[in-house]
Amino acid sequence: MSKIIAIANQKGGVGKTTTAINLAACLAVAEKKTLLIDLDPQGNCSVGVGLEKETFEEKNIYHAIIGKCSLEEVIYKTELSYLDVAPADQNLIGAEIELVSEFAREQKLKLALETVKDKYDYVIIDCLPSLNVLAVNALTASSSVLVPLQTEYYAMQGLMQLLNTIRLVKGSLNPDLDLEGILLTMFDSRTSLHKQVAADIREHFGDKVFESVIPRNVKLSECPSFGKPIILYDIKSPGSEAYLSLMREIILRERIIEEEPADEFNYTVPPIPEEYQDAQGTESQPQL
Repeated sequence: MSKIIAIANQKGGVGKTTTAINLAACLAVAEKKTLLIDLDPQGNCSVGVGLEKETFEEKNIYHAIIGKCSLEEVIYKTELSYLDVAPADQNLIGAEIELVSEFAREQKLKLALETVKDKYDYVIIDCLPSLNVLAVNALTASSSVLVPLQTEYYAMQGLMQLLNTIRLVKGSLNPDLDLEGILLTMFDSRTSLHKQVAADIREHFGDKVFESVIPRNVKLSECPSFGKPIILYDIKSPGSEAYLSLMREIILRERIIEEEPADEFNYTVPPIPEEYQDAQGTESQPQL
């Protein structure tokens, strides 16, 4: 039975797409049959694994969600033999409008996945930075949510809204939905603010924060322009090592909790200390 993980955070620029691409690629390298679903109209996930936009203009995730074709018809192979992708393009913007009058519009992705999910060990969904009907579709279809969280003040501000949305979806649409974990991203150990935010998040959320931390890394920024995940671009880079560590942690967690039911979703965001805001405005970021 496949595990479906939505990569979600309504704040942009926290590493959702980077995490979706590289986690999926690392799972594939571990010989876990993986499907990467691009649910962002920008289509960055699609080109980030090497697809040319011209190859999926006529059939992509948009067409599967609105019912013009099956999900199986919009799945494409990638350079990694265990990794497939369901790409997206700007047409996905119109899906939200087209689904307004549809019955059970929040269930469209879940229903589409029914025909293919048993072929995969993992399904990774890259959500767009918004809490709209597409994001709700992703949460409704998923087993769990992985939240990339930049270790900065503004990233923490949006976490409460996301957790509330997850709680609502769990209560009304997907009772099995759980928090997979919070992934600290763009972390710089030389910056005291990053270390303070990371420590406070770990203290509050405990083991729901991954031990793996994604550092600020130039190679992670470069690899999308080559259409490659980091493990194919520079496997020895700190970014590659971090995502390989995350992959191992997710697989290990899955083995540990396989027989345990999902806990009641009662996570809250800790109060944000005033000094975070002061630090955000006064402490400069080191140049890499």
